[in-house]
Amino acid sequence: MKKNLPIGIQTFEKIRAKDKNYLYIDKTKLALDLIENGSYYFLSRPRRFGKSLFIDTLQNIFEGNREFFKDLAIYDKWDWSITYPVIKIAFGKVGSIEELKRTILSLLKENQIKLEINCESVDDYAICFKELIQQTYRKYNQKVVILIDEYDKPILDNLNNMEVALKNRDILSRLYTEIKNADQYIKFAMLTGVSKFSKASIFSGLNMLQDISLDERYGNICGYTQNDIETTILPLLEGVDLEKLKVWYNGYNFLKDDVYNPFDILFFIDRNFLYKNYWFSTGTPSFLIELIKQNNYFLPKLANLEVGEKLLDSFDIENLDIEVILYQAGYLTIDKMIIDRSDRISYKLKLPNKEVKMSLTDVLIDFMTNQKTEKIAYQNSLYNAFYDNNLDELELSLKSIFASIPYNNYVKNNIADYEGYYAGVIYVYFQSLGFNIVGEDVTNKGRIDLTVISDNNIYIIEFKMSDNNNALEQIKEKKYAQKYLTQDKDIYLLGIDFDKEEKNINKFEWEKI
Repeated sequence: MKKNLPIGIQTFEKIRAKDKNYLYIDKTKLALDLIENGSYYFLSRPRRFGKSLFIDTLQNIFEGNREFFKDLAIYDKWDWSITYPVIKIAFGKVGSIEELKRTILSLLKENQIKLEINCESVDDYAICFKELIQQTYRKYNQKVVILIDEYDKPILDNLNNMEVALKNRDILSRLYTEIKNADQYIKFAMLTGVSKFSKASIFSGLNMLQDISLDERYGNICGYTQNDIETTILPLLEGVDLEKLKVWYNGYNFLKDDVYNPFDILFFIDRNFLYKNYWFSTGTPSFLIELIKQNNYFLPKLANLEVGEKLLDSFDIENLDIEVILYQAGYLTIDKMIIDRSDRISYKLKLPNKEVKMSLTDVLIDFMTNQKTEKIAYQNSLYNAFYDNNLDELELSLKSIFASIPYNNYVKNNIADYEGYYAGVIYVYFQSLGFNIVGEDVTNKGRIDLTVISDNNIYIIEFKMSDNNNALEQIKEKKYAQKYLTQDKDIYLLGIDFDKEEKNINKFEWEKI
């Protein structure tokens, strides 16, 4: 009997109800491990990755709802006779500062009603939270479980209004500090969110939290693994090319297995196996695009990015870092962990899969070129040029792209003077085709600006502004092609020179090895 799809359902009880037969991927072994080996946890994952369902699973474990866990890993390993009172707070979209305070008080009131507790303080959210924890402990004569889902949403939703974001951060910091102050009353606490804020902000009052966001043991705590696809989910994927599915939606990594975003897989099945940008379309990276614009960010870096361990461990809204936002929002993920000779840890990042590559670069094309209607035609001509190894057609297509960028793109800025702008336009178009791309590709002689790897060919590309430099000559002088000579593919050397006055390519030279 095929399982039903739990689309839009984040309630464990509903999914596990006997009469519903919903698909559920068992995460209770990891839940039990967390409970038995610690008390305070923090988990960061991108949006729609299953954090809320995991939090709800924990709630049902602590409340002793044994009937929903039959046939799951925890069923015969947990003492269901002992139950714990649970305080659960799940934030939704919040706008103003006063609205956040009202929301917190409302959420605390809901918990008071459920737990049959009355707080004396009805105006001060932090004092009310403190009272709720203490009174719950006294009433039930049992330590309290605290579960906070989307702990950072009131901040992230207001990044376009920094004054509100900063004040919301201070409000939440005061609320969460009460968890630490109530340690003697607490059995277990877990916070989940998209971002991990720097220790100087929210987490200054929560230094007892164990951050499991990049703990290999819990790398698969959210998301579907390839094994899940090939076993539990397989009956729902009859006739699907699993390799193609992997290319489109797999690739997120948190130091364990590559995983799929569940949202993608559920909608892919529901929509009759139609390949679309299901996850990406649920959020608009407009704030991120504005940040890229303000910082003149060199976009080809996204194809070969290495960052330090501390970078992924902090989110400072007063000093926003593009790489941090891209990673924590799910547009970049971990390719591999690197430990150097001095034992310093860094991470190589990547765009996770075809969905994100195509969707993010489509948004970037719109932002960089204003070619919302023409871009599909250009993408098709570029793809055909690569597929047919027709570099003359590739040259014509690229020149057409730059020629059709509206003049007002260059007004009140000096982007036409920067090689990075032209290289960025070419990068986002190439990346939108779904090819394997390496930006700032390191060799023993220097860095290749862009390497494009298709099924049969490798294109080594160097960019220059028109100042008597010759891009093709640099590729040959520095012997960039040596890195790829052992691969059984044709290699094309491609030098592209730009003219800032013409705002287009003025020299396009290539050779085949």
